[in-house]
Amino acid sequence: MAPNHNHPSYIALSKSGELARRAGQAHAAMRECRLCPRDCGANRLKDELGYCKIGRHAGVASHNLHHGEEPPISGTKGSGTIFFTGCNMGCRFCQNWPISHLRHGERVSARRLAQMMLNLQRRGAHNINLVTPSHVVPQFLAGLAIAAKDGLRLPIVYNSSGYEGLEALELLDGVVDIYMPDIKYSTRDAAERCSLAPDYWERVRPAVKEMYRQVGALEMDEDGIGVRGLLIRHLVLPGDLAGSDEVFKFIAEELSTEVPVNLMSQYFPAHDALDDPLLGRRITKEEFSRAEKALHERGLTEGWIQHLE
Repeated sequence: MAPNHNHPSYIALSKSGELARRAGQAHAAMRECRLCPRDCGANRLKDELGYCKIGRHAGVASHNLHHGEEPPISGTKGSGTIFFTGCNMGCRFCQNWPISHLRHGERVSARRLAQMMLNLQRRGAHNINLVTPSHVVPQFLAGLAIAAKDGLRLPIVYNSSGYEGLEALELLDGVVDIYMPDIKYSTRDAAERCSLAPDYWERVRPAVKEMYRQVGALEMDEDGIGVRGLLIRHLVLPGDLAGSDEVFKFIAEELSTEVPVNLMSQYFPAHDALDDPLLGRRITKEEFSRAEKALHERGLTEGWIQHLE
């Protein structure tokens, strides 16, 4: 039976007090922060900055209706995106680097974050879409605890790099309705070269498995709007740097061929990628065709393919 679109699971957690308890637990974990795989131990409660360069309060670059996500996420009215500043990755080709690396945006309290969510609901958003939230799980939970009490009823979309800590994901069990992670790379070398995260492949697999355990494959309502589940994004990189076939093999064999995949072609050299001999160019039609062929050969037929223009 499909979940009730009008009652995301965090509503029950809010009524029982469990949501506030989890927000408190996440807040306490910032005292010696190990919420993400960087494991840096910064005392963010005292505004010490770890790898993500975000202390006690989250930063938000924008909150708006976004129509460019996957069809079940954007729907007809738009996805209520909240772009968080900072990031626990260090992607050389980041297309949002003024937000993620330079942290352009406003520092927000939990109440201000709740107001943003409620404002997006009033504007008709299909969901609340948290963009790059891995390093601000405590601040998000504190904001959601307020927003849920004040009438928020939209599904929560967790839109991330896939570089997650399992402790943080456990706090989100029953809170997040739709997980939308990237799976970026399947080798240590690529993850180090591109994102300064050599352990990415060994971290992303248990993280995405936990997401799948929590929500299953993507489910939609009668209008084709996503209400619950997992969908995965994969960006094809020049020279098959992403190791796409190994990514698809993992999804097919360790998750399910029912999980939708968005195969993306829009890589372009941004930020620090311009001077890299491989990352400094766009992908070719042949490279994208090889990735698309590998996707189909693994039996992954659910999802979307963004062909090269």
